[in-house]
Amino acid sequence: MLKLIIGNKAYSSWSLRGWLACKQSRLPFEEVVVPLYNAEWDKRREGAEFGPSSGKVPILWDDDAVVWDSLAIVEYLNDKTGNTLFWPEGEAARAMARSMAAEMHSSFLALRRKHSMNIRQVYPPQPTDADVLQDLSRIMELWAQARARYGGEGEYLFGEFGAVDIMYAPVVTRIVTYSLPVPRFAQSYMLAVLQHPFMQDWIAAAQEEDWVIEQFEMPATD
Repeated sequence: MLKLIIGNKAYSSWSLRGWLACKQSRLPFEEVVVPLYNAEWDKRREGAEFGPSSGKVPILWDDDAVVWDSLAIVEYLNDKTGNTLFWPEGEAARAMARSMAAEMHSSFLALRRKHSMNIRQVYPPQPTDADVLQDLSRIMELWAQARARYGGEGEYLFGEFGAVDIMYAPVVTRIVTYSLPVPRFAQSYMLAVLQHPFMQDWIAAAQEEDWVIEQFEMPATD
């Protein structure tokens, strides 16, 4: 049976991606939530279960096989489930989807650094830094292209919920948390992501967590 180790659901964006991938696979899995940065964190990350990833989450164990990094988990589970649940069918659509997922994986550092994930909060709008606006502009460009070319009648970037939506789901939550400016077309897509049953389950669990990590909190007003 699969075993997925993740961090706090309120804060851990990469854990969200790994968890959504496991849910999307339809395979049964054991979920282990490990509080990040608490008193036991340094000791815990030295244990055998975290060794392969040097203490990073998420990390997925499948018997003796171990996979870390959310995009690698997506690809592992895609292979394990017959290549039918994560990527669009057409070759051109798959090429674009994989490129978008990889760009999310390696880019948008300003957005990620200045607006960490915090699902439990919604802050009023504040002036947005130019580098964050640049990241958002590129993300909106990608979303618009995917919807126009491959979205069809579906609600998601490539019609059906899949790997690209999984990779961008934490971006959706950041936009909501920090009331970041986005065009109208993006709002309907974001709503579809937030209303997905998997996301609803994750958000509900995040609200129930007791842990608070001050470095990921910010005052609601200046």
